[in-house]
Amino acid sequence: MDPLLLARLQFATTTSLHFLFVVVTLGLVTLLVGLQTAWAITGNPAYERLTRFWGQLYVINYVLGIGTGLLMEFQFGLNWSGLSRYVGNVFGAPLAIETLVAFFLESTFLGMWIFGWHRLRRGVHLALLWGVALTAYASAFWIMVANAWLQHPVGYEVRDGVAHLTDFGALLTNPTLGLAFGHVVAAALLTGGMLMAAVSAWHLIRRTPDHALFRASLRIGLVTAAVSISLVQGFGFAQFGPVGQAQPTKFGGGAQRDALVAEWAARFGPGDYTPPVLADVGLGFMILIGFLLGGLWLLLPLLWRDWVIRLRFPLWLVLLALPLPFVAVILGWIAREVGRQPWVAYGLLSTERAVSPVAPGVMLASLIGFTLLLGGLAVANWVLFARHAARGAADPALGRRPGPAADDPRPVPVLG
Repeated sequence: MDPLLLARLQFATTTSLHFLFVVVTLGLVTLLVGLQTAWAITGNPAYERLTRFWGQLYVINYVLGIGTGLLMEFQFGLNWSGLSRYVGNVFGAPLAIETLVAFFLESTFLGMWIFGWHRLRRGVHLALLWGVALTAYASAFWIMVANAWLQHPVGYEVRDGVAHLTDFGALLTNPTLGLAFGHVVAAALLTGGMLMAAVSAWHLIRRTPDHALFRASLRIGLVTAAVSISLVQGFGFAQFGPVGQAQPTKFGGGAQRDALVAEWAARFGPGDYTPPVLADVGLGFMILIGFLLGGLWLLLPLLWRDWVIRLRFPLWLVLLALPLPFVAVILGWIAREVGRQPWVAYGLLSTERAVSPVAPGVMLASLIGFTLLLGGLAVANWVLFARHAARGAADPALGRRPGPAADDPRPVPVLG
């Protein structure tokens, strides 16, 4: 058993599963902000009901996502001591900011928002959700700053065999950061929109009593997903230029790649400095899914006079297409992360030098343990998510008024 291979499999398992939680969280919180803002402006109780329903699903995903994030941090500490020792002074700076500023604030705002229903003024309660969303975006930004540095190390110098940060501003202007961050945010909005549209389609297919509410959330989800897929495509294709310049080995051959490989061979010794074929496979299938989801624009004209509901087959299409954004997210992660191999920090620190000196048996045991824990969290998340989604929006537990009269029995107004 190769400890390096086991460590890479463990990293792939923990980070990819955690990333699925992240995109759902980031996508849903953006839609929640829109729903609660509409409720605050219009006073329409239908928007309140939708906020409570989707907010409950958001909280389930957020709480279990924290568990996957903690497991990811543990595997970092256990398996990649070489990374921490060599580039921790640089790589750790944005991660520390993300943890101290973004994550703690986000969790605090979310806790106050959850327990603030009917206790805080409507404007204060809305401001808390805006705080949750903004800190979630800040958290994603600082994670991408750290990842972009691994993709293209900048603003550092090596002293005594250790990389030290010399230019913090260079981290923020990294050519592999801006477009990649936009791509991730657009992918999260696409995932959140598709999730909202698919759950709504399922209720409309079953003709549940909350027809008016899910008709509205279907429209919101479809429009969000259609706009987002165009942004995903735009940010994705726009990255080929700057990423190709920063990482000449990622997208094929050429004189620049050959010269860089020759330089690495002279500095670090002979070896295979081209990324595995898996990176190209992931990129190709991700692009294919992106083009397929571009067909969401064809469903928007069917929103006129509710033809998307009357015909019914578009609802099935939306429901069946739900896994595609999640698959594309994983494929995009493979293209970005595997595409920089054999480097953990491109051209600076090889993956082989970054792994911890752990015995193969111990590494295998931790891989099995982490995989079982992550699998359990993922299954628990989707079981709880599906169970609460199936109950409908009649009386969500989140935001329920205290006392025997949980909700206003009057019918919810129909949203246009």
